[in-house]
Amino acid sequence: MSLPLVTVVRGRPTAEELAAVIAVLQTRAAAVPLPAQPLARPEPSPWNDRASAIERQRLPRTFRYR
Repeated sequence: MSLPLVTVVRGRPTAEELAAVIAVLQTRAAAVPLPAQPLARPEPSPWNDRASAIERQRLPRTFRYR
């Protein structure tokens, strides 16, 4: 069973109104070019990297803040 592509949530549009909305949606969808390559995910920020907080090198005792 396939789901409808468009669902009217409120109101009772006429056939002409519904056809106009579908025509606008089709035109907008055709006008948007698809990217040639999939978008690459940005590298995670070091601010969010919890492992860096755990794996920090400990400074020798002489260099620690007292």
